[in-house]
Amino acid sequence: RPQLCLEMAVEFLNGFTKNNMGAHGPDFAPYLGTIALYILLCNIIGIFGLVPPTKDLNVTAALSIMSAVLIYGAQFRYHGLRGGLKKFMEPMPLLLPINLMEVIIRPLALCMRLFGNILGAYIIMEMLKFVVPVILPAVFSIYFDLFDGLIQTVVFVFLTTLFTGEGIKDEE
Repeated sequence: RPQLCLEMAVEFLNGFTKNNMGAHGPDFAPYLGTIALYILLCNIIGIFGLVPPTKDLNVTAALSIMSAVLIYGAQFRYHGLRGGLKKFMEPMPLLLPINLMEVIIRPLALCMRLFGNILGAYIIMEMLKFVVPVILPAVFSIYFDLFDGLIQTVVFVFLTTLFTGEGIKDEE
């Protein structure tokens, strides 16, 4: 049964990347699966009374920089230097400055979204533990640590997949 569950998860991830990124999608599935597992475990560790590592800006910044390297590295890998640079001038050359700003904005948005949500949940949980230390924090921990942690994992991985797929898609 555990092997079947793992095989289903791998198959889901391969299908997810293929649907969102095209034929090259399964090449990125191991990275995306690893990042998803890491972020999910970091986010739900608060259930055990530990501080989630994704509450630290350095961790989320490192994850975002790794995703940016993946996004733009894949763009240049599959389109070459000229084609990768040409992608910055789509849909028209007038938008080049805006598309160049996206090189900084995309990782910054990924970083701050994950960091802000996890830090906010951590602060709220600490306040609840201070005010009502017995039963109430356990109930809210299910939401903030499990549900919110899962949502943030899905959002980070989905946006990384979406941005990478945008960079590697062929002209139609």
